[in-house]
Amino acid sequence: MYLKEDLEKMEISQLMEIAHEVGVKVSPDDSLESVIYAILDKHAIDSAAESVANTKRKRTRIAKKEKDKVYTVSGKDGENLDTKPAKREKKPSLDTLLATAAQQTIPTEENDNSETIAPQSIETAKDAETETAPVEKAEKEATDKPAPKKRGRKSKKELEALELEKAAKEAALIQQQPETNEPQEQIENVDPNTVAQEEPVTEPQSEAQNMEQNNNTGYNEGPMTEDDVWSGDPGDGTDFITVVDLPIEDQEALPSLDIFDRPISSNAPTASTFVAPQQPAQDKYDFDGIISGNGVLEILQDGYGFLRSSDYNYLSSPDDIYVSPQQVKGYSLKTGDVVECTVRPPHDNEKYFALTEIKSINGRNPQEVRDRVSFEHLTPLFPDEKFNLCGNSATTNPSVRIVDLFSPIGKGQRALIVAQPKTGKTVLMKDIANAIAANHPEAYIMMLLIDERPEEVTDMSRTVNAEVIASTFDEPADRHVKIAGIVLEKAKRMVECGHDVVIFLDSITRLARAYNTVSPASGKVLTGGVDANALQKPKRFFGAARNIENGGSLTIIATALTDTGSKMDEVIFEEFKGTGNSELQLDRTLANKRIFPAVNLVLSSTRRDDLLQDPTTLQRMWIVRNFIADMNPLEAMNTMRDRIIKTMDNEEFLATMNG
Repeated sequence: MYLKEDLEKMEISQLMEIAHEVGVKVSPDDSLESVIYAILDKHAIDSAAESVANTKRKRTRIAKKEKDKVYTVSGKDGENLDTKPAKREKKPSLDTLLATAAQQTIPTEENDNSETIAPQSIETAKDAETETAPVEKAEKEATDKPAPKKRGRKSKKELEALELEKAAKEAALIQQQPETNEPQEQIENVDPNTVAQEEPVTEPQSEAQNMEQNNNTGYNEGPMTEDDVWSGDPGDGTDFITVVDLPIEDQEALPSLDIFDRPISSNAPTASTFVAPQQPAQDKYDFDGIISGNGVLEILQDGYGFLRSSDYNYLSSPDDIYVSPQQVKGYSLKTGDVVECTVRPPHDNEKYFALTEIKSINGRNPQEVRDRVSFEHLTPLFPDEKFNLCGNSATTNPSVRIVDLFSPIGKGQRALIVAQPKTGKTVLMKDIANAIAANHPEAYIMMLLIDERPEEVTDMSRTVNAEVIASTFDEPADRHVKIAGIVLEKAKRMVECGHDVVIFLDSITRLARAYNTVSPASGKVLTGGVDANALQKPKRFFGAARNIENGGSLTIIATALTDTGSKMDEVIFEEFKGTGNSELQLDRTLANKRIFPAVNLVLSSTRRDDLLQDPTTLQRMWIVRNFIADMNPLEAMNTMRDRIIKTMDNEEFLATMNG
């Protein structure tokens, strides 16, 4: 007998020899696997045939099954169907009575003849009922019939008849004993389940033979009373009495044959005793702390948050990092915090990477950030430190030099660029942003473009050294509002940690329109269709710019549209007109003549510029403003532009302005 594992280790030549030995037809073209399975199939067929041939079944005698009957019994009243009713003796007929009377009066010879004739007559009657009954049974029934009782002493002939009858009974019992005892012993020793299983195997017998066996076998159920009731009947109404205990099957017994009817050796390891060799548990590779990530935190209403990526403009994305509520509370995190952390890969049934350890919050130690003061409780001051826009020659141009002289920008400035369409406000913002980035690397610059053209977003992201967050005009208004809110919260959190942040917003008019679209109706509508409460949040955005005492500042430089032909834009501009502390106005007349920057120098100025410029520069600027005060915007810009182009820097330009 070969196992599959042993056959797989053999070569094809060895397998071919084994196949020929067991009588399997294979060809050299057959594959190794087909030859192995052919040999195994042959072994299985041979072993099954041997097991069937070696199996011997016991020869049993089948008893006649009787139908189940439902009845009620009360004591000894009623019929007890659990016992076989005794055969009722037939009353002697008139012919029988006459025959017995003749036997008593006729001489011995005639009596002998009558004894032979009477059984014959009874035998013919019995043959009419059952043709297969034997002669011995008829004689037995004839002798069993009681004769009519006669008072007085029995005659010699009667005594001889009784002796003959007794001898016939003993001869019949001797013949019946070997037939009745053997089947009873077999039935008592054989398991009922085995008999039921082997019934289909026994040879069928005719009804006559079954009846003959039943009659010969009889019922050894004990003596019967005169009322045809078994003497062992308890008389309590029960119809089932257990004589032999039923066998109890052992459920834990192991089978002795396998699926191919092959005997199982007791030495083979069983499923319950076999112990698999324990392999050393391999430690799973821990990815925690390997991958680092960062993002801006957005806390949702349920307490947990996500670190949003700037690549997706701080909106939902696959790169989001999950932050649990316990981590939010443990580190005192707020919406807008810039978190540097380590993450772990998502587990089963998880979608996002999860935060494991925080390295820094807004560029500071997490322990220091816990004690920070909220942005609303910080003390705002006037800007007292000026952004130098002319320190780097690569970013210095006439536009930047004019802005640095006539409308200086300080840290914490709230500047508003009032511009008509097609006056070059976007190019001017780009120049200012690059100048601040080149001369003040400590400042964090964000360019927020709301409701702008997609091509402008691409150009701004490629030409400006700053973080560009945009929501183009084809996006819904609620997305404009969401992005602006996250950018403002991020700027506030950085200011709380002492950073200088600059936000360029283009434009605040479009942002106010978006807030007006998403705000719920208050019932009060201003001129142009502006809701009374719609401008509250845009004012809060623009009013967040401030210079913080003891470090930190938020500078916002926003553009406001005028002369667009929309009444709503005029209302929005009037709301923001007096809120800024620096104003730079552009004139379309100059832009139409291709004079850039198209700045109206007379109307552009900065509040408290004395805090931003040194006394010498401040005195020279008084002279310049007095010189151009009576000029129109075109003459003033031509005069200043010609003088600035001819000088190297603003210090040289101011030196030529001697009062």
